[in-house]
Amino acid sequence: MSKILLVEDDVSFCKMLENFLIRKDYSVETAFTAEEAKNKVKKDNFDLIITDLRLPNYDGIQLMSEFKKEFPQIPVILMTGYSDVNTAVKAIKNGASDYISKPFNPEEVLLVVSNALQKETIEEVIKEKPLPKPRKAVQTSEFITGISPASKKLAEYIQLVSPTNMSVLIIGESGTGKEVIAKSIHQNSIRKNNNFIAVDCGAIPKELAASEFFGHLKGSFTGAINDKVGYFEAANGGTIFLDEIGNLSYENQIQLLRALQERKIKPVGSNKEIEVDIRIITATNEDLREAVKKGDFREDLYHRINEFSIHSPSLRERNEDLMIFADFFLEKANEQLNKDIIGFSSEVMTIFQNYKWPGNLRELQNIIKRATLLSQGNFIEKGVLPSELFQQETADESQFSLSDNEKDAIINALAKTQNNKSEAAKLLQINRKTLYNKLKLYNLD
Repeated sequence: MSKILLVEDDVSFCKMLENFLIRKDYSVETAFTAEEAKNKVKKDNFDLIITDLRLPNYDGIQLMSEFKKEFPQIPVILMTGYSDVNTAVKAIKNGASDYISKPFNPEEVLLVVSNALQKETIEEVIKEKPLPKPRKAVQTSEFITGISPASKKLAEYIQLVSPTNMSVLIIGESGTGKEVIAKSIHQNSIRKNNNFIAVDCGAIPKELAASEFFGHLKGSFTGAINDKVGYFEAANGGTIFLDEIGNLSYENQIQLLRALQERKIKPVGSNKEIEVDIRIITATNEDLREAVKKGDFREDLYHRINEFSIHSPSLRERNEDLMIFADFFLEKANEQLNKDIIGFSSEVMTIFQNYKWPGNLRELQNIIKRATLLSQGNFIEKGVLPSELFQQETADESQFSLSDNEKDAIINALAKTQNNKSEAAKLLQINRKTLYNKLKLYNLD
């Protein structure tokens, strides 16, 4: 019978997990502080240590590192209520065999414990044939494949259209990551080894658009002191991404249409045409069909750029993905600011989940970067968040507060879905993590 040391300062949770493991035929010893755990490890032999991330006056990762230094043969599993990629990466980097998120899933706990206990046996078998050193994973794309239905549909469309040469129109609210989608299409296409040129059409004065798109010769107009290569020529063989294409003037639309139809451009001041082989991806946050009806956008250009359209979902449509994106942006912020924040407090996670995110992913990224800079501890806490998140939270309290009505709503949702928690979370428009937290809060099975 394998012997496990369980280090957890929450007495009720500790007892619950202890009883669960005992019922699964494990021998379990418990410790409520780091000092108590250290003493027990010195006096007894354990096959596995499971320790909480947060302990009274002690850091769980530090404790785990000390265990691995003194008793490298004992596998250690970290428990965290802040289930995020950063915690897992940091824990494993410091020697953890795996980690368990709270509130725990029984099947997950058994699998993680079983794998950790088997690891020593496997290592004995392969010790004479050492494995190659693992290479650090490199993030080559900012496109994150989420778990929400909207994200899965988006990923499916990207996979379908990327290998083709079809023109793609990406439609979505500001801040939803339309350029990231365009880059992902390019990186999954046969043009991936050539340039990806992104152009903000809203930032180009209409008088300079022809020069920016197609280039110019020295002296062709006042201020043209050198020859200039335009965006189309720079993207030759690759992909050009025109963001907010609806902002182009009618004259610029005609110039663009001609270039797309003939696949030839003529720099300003030149009589020589240059053939270009490019794929065009465009994006807009407005209804171009309505602009066509009003005569503000050419219908022939609309059909030329819209061989295939993709909806870039808002963050409200990707509620299940919120913490996935939050973890990714935290990892980026840590790298950019040379910080080592582990994750988000449970209070911050609740605030994030209740906020409407009008600025979508861009707003989420900016808030997390600011919070990372301001944070002094291991976790992002409520105090470093901007005020607009709390104004939203206050306004929404009457609609979705921790009350008997919410408890009844959860009970009804579970009844309707025959206790299927994933489906119940969808009905309640919250993610599974939030649902598990509320089940624990209301003592619901």
